Amino acid sequence: MAKIGRFRNDAARTRFMRAYEALEAQWPIASTLRDIETSFGSTHVRQSGSGTGTPLVLLHPVGGNSLYWRNIIEALAGDRIVYALDTIGTAGRSVQTAPVRSEADLARWLDEVLGALGVERAHVLGYSHGAWHATLFALRTPGRLASLTLIEPGGVFVKPSWSVLLKMLRVGMRPTDRNMRRMQEWLTPGITMSETEWDMAMAVFRGFRMGLGWARLLKDAELHAITTPTLVIFGGESVSGDAEAAARQARRLPNSEVEIYPGIGHGILDQIPGTIVPRVLDFIEKYEAVPAQPTNGAK
Repeated sequence: MAKIGRFRNDAARTRFMRAYEALEAQWPIASTLRDIETSFGSTHVRQSGSGTGTPLVLLHPVGGNSLYWRNIIEALAGDRIVYALDTIGTAGRSVQTAPVRSEADLARWLDEVLGALGVERAHVLGYSHGAWHATLFALRTPGRLASLTLIEPGGVFVKPSWSVLLKMLRVGMRPTDRNMRRMQEWLTPGITMSETEWDMAMAVFRGFRMGLGWARLLKDAELHAITTPTLVIFGGESVSGDAEAAARQARRLPNSEVEIYPGIGHGILDQIPGTIVPRVLDFIEKYEAVPAQPTNGAK
């Protein structure tokens, strides 16, 4: 994990930023942009919404950034402030200056961001790789969490199959436009990316070296240690792992609600946002006033 996320060259960064700026213009509601200094570099935060609800923090999937949430941010920010982060070590406006050497470092990064924002407690929602980051935070800093929502947390509850890993490896070795489009259709069936979204995805895949490690299976003790109210959502047809097996593991969390949506893939937030977003909002509303959990000091 001891790397610093960076673009391979200026041309790669230029291509990425052109797409990023075009998608920024599509953010549908007023927002305030903040750059938060941490021990690992500057973190770009897009703050939207207002209201008295406990703030919501959004952690994006691998290859994404804070702009991923633009199609659902209006619903999420109806009665609370929402913070969408460009995760440190990933492609975006955040600038990593020191390596994230451990899982504890990643949790510390998010803790520092929330501290600088003045957020004592928050609901945290992570999607795909962002769900892994949210899980690490829950293990180490539960006192900051009102609730935890994990959407399609690949690799956290069950290992991905070897066939999935081999397919991704083959595409990584030959990232032609044709191979990448076939991969995208396989990972997120039914989702059509705009040309700007595609340009951004290709700029990241071909031109950015991520400075973070990958998800791993939670150990038995870790499953029992996450006592924060947790909503876990799986797509029944997701290629990221066996949804039924993953759900059985997720139900071992002491305070969890676990759901599988049949016929839906890894791109569940894009396929059925009208179903998933209200479910998430109902869940976080349920736990607005839950007492904070003590920090357990996990390493």
